[in-house]
Amino acid sequence: MSQAKRILVGQSGGPTSAINASLAGVIAGAREKGAHAIGMRYGIQGFLDGRTVDLDQAVPDDALSLLRDTPASWLGSCRFKLPEPEADPEFFARALERIDAAGVSAVLYIGGNDSMDTIAKLARYGAQVGSDVRFVGVPKTIDNDLVGTDHTPGYGSAARFVATAVAEVARDADVYDLKSVTFVEIMGRDAGWLAGSACLASPDVVLLPEVPLDEDALMAKVEALLAEKNTIMVATSEGVRDASGRLIAERTVAAGTGTDEFGHLAQLSGASRYLAALAKERLGCKTRAVEISTFQRCASHCASSTDLDEAFALGRLGALAALDGQTGVMCAVERTSDDPYRAELRTVGVADVANKVKSVPREWIAADGMGVTPEFVRYVRPLVAPPEQIAYEGGLPRQMPPLA
Repeated sequence: MSQAKRILVGQSGGPTSAINASLAGVIAGAREKGAHAIGMRYGIQGFLDGRTVDLDQAVPDDALSLLRDTPASWLGSCRFKLPEPEADPEFFARALERIDAAGVSAVLYIGGNDSMDTIAKLARYGAQVGSDVRFVGVPKTIDNDLVGTDHTPGYGSAARFVATAVAEVARDADVYDLKSVTFVEIMGRDAGWLAGSACLASPDVVLLPEVPLDEDALMAKVEALLAEKNTIMVATSEGVRDASGRLIAERTVAAGTGTDEFGHLAQLSGASRYLAALAKERLGCKTRAVEISTFQRCASHCASSTDLDEAFALGRLGALAALDGQTGVMCAVERTSDDPYRAELRTVGVADVANKVKSVPREWIAADGMGVTPEFVRYVRPLVAPPEQIAYEGGLPRQMPPLA
């Protein structure tokens, strides 16, 4: 009997409420094919340092559902930018040597745009040297900005939390009989998909990175709204920019804030604080800035069952595709119907995905740039429901114990 195949899987970039559902899917897919799964500890960077875990031992079959509902990256993550294969072939030769030494026939990487860049480069080098190792990407990002897929795992759950938080903050802000403006800051460096999902809570204004912010127009709109009612809610993306392309957040980012391996600001927040101060100065009313920060990517208690189901299915598809010989691909979702919601899974070329950003279509954004259209609402609504029925223990969500 031939030795069972082994696949290597890692998680990279910012965590989500659904990234472990994809990991559970990869493990389940591997077992379905009689293969063994090995996990990278702390992504490709940890793997290259020799850090792995035997997932057959660490995750028995009866723990897969618990892993699926556990937030954040259970294997650990990293932000590690690979060089271009043509510029540093020695690096890739060493990486492939370590992959071969692990005895794996396929490498799966669960992550966003930067992670798909990693898979694209590994697949390109593997093809250049005639390697038999398969390289497959499994998407995840709450930013929902990957091209080639209708949406990404992690987005639906984050959108559900964002809309819930905005609705609840609005109730809190409306308890006093006075004029006030609340700016809720939502993640999304380059695209406004997540900030746009606040539309489900019907805020008064939604600000996205896709349309440059006109501060005078915003203040005029808020002032007009205040003439009609007491409480104004503004959902703003952290990636909102002015007409010059400069991030509004940069006006409040602390001096000396660095960047990560991919050149992104290590600390991107401050848009809500800047706008709250501006509104207070211009309009003279009570203002408040609310940064929901990392809650939106790790709030498993607010996860969407549709999101977790698709995350698991995409992870499983990644394992099956790799073991069936596909390489240089990313698993993707193709929507076939909004109502009732239906979607099919497929694979797309990862080279066509890496280093590209899917923006919110301009026609889905209000003409004045301060809201979204019914098309956006139809797009996001089916992704946030139904709620995931998670297990509780001692009154708190039950989670997979962390790896040592």
